[in-house]
Amino acid sequence: MSTENLRNKRVLVTHADQFMGPMLCEVLTSQGAIVIPSIDTLMSPDAAASVVAAAGHIDVLIANLAIPAPTTYAVDVSEDEWKDTFAALVDPLPRLFKAALPAMIARRSGKILLMGSASALRGMKRSSTYSAARGAQLAYVQSVGVEVAPHNIQVNAIAQNFVENPTYFPPEVQANPRFQERLQREVPLGRLVGAREDAEFAAYLCSESANCFVGQVFPVCGGWVQR
Repeated sequence: MSTENLRNKRVLVTHADQFMGPMLCEVLTSQGAIVIPSIDTLMSPDAAASVVAAAGHIDVLIANLAIPAPTTYAVDVSEDEWKDTFAALVDPLPRLFKAALPAMIARRSGKILLMGSASALRGMKRSSTYSAARGAQLAYVQSVGVEVAPHNIQVNAIAQNFVENPTYFPPEVQANPRFQERLQREVPLGRLVGAREDAEFAAYLCSESANCFVGQVFPVCGGWVQR
């Protein structure tokens, strides 16, 4: 993709210090975008509207939301775990969309990209809460994506796993021999997808070249061995 494809596009990135945020900001900036990073947790009901308002005009919203994934057996999941996970990953989405979409609809132009998780796309042990929240994200994006498409707004999602990032696969995890064995066993690539590879794909989805995609979920996982 041309390094000029995002020139002067104003891109708001949430949780810019977590998950894919750091690499997204780096790649988008290198491709000419004006990146507006936010590190607000977005937990309070008014936070999303405040972040979007403070950003001013935005051409693209990247909903990059992350928390450490709970690893609790389903029968042991507490009310607090369920509530806190959805409060961090799901509740901010409609608030962000409601804050960003009216201006995009008015000018008939805009993009929203969710950086989600492929944990919602297959069963994973001890991941019921996290997978449910990530699944709710994807369902929301698919629904809103087709709803706002007639306004020339593209809403899509990346559903990723086994992608290099500091939140879920920090260096100490990558260096663990057991994790390296898992990569060889479960991932056909035999390695993590690089953070830059993922961010460059996200940048493409933020560009005018991707105007034909609406309400789509794109898996970025390095392939999976079906079990």
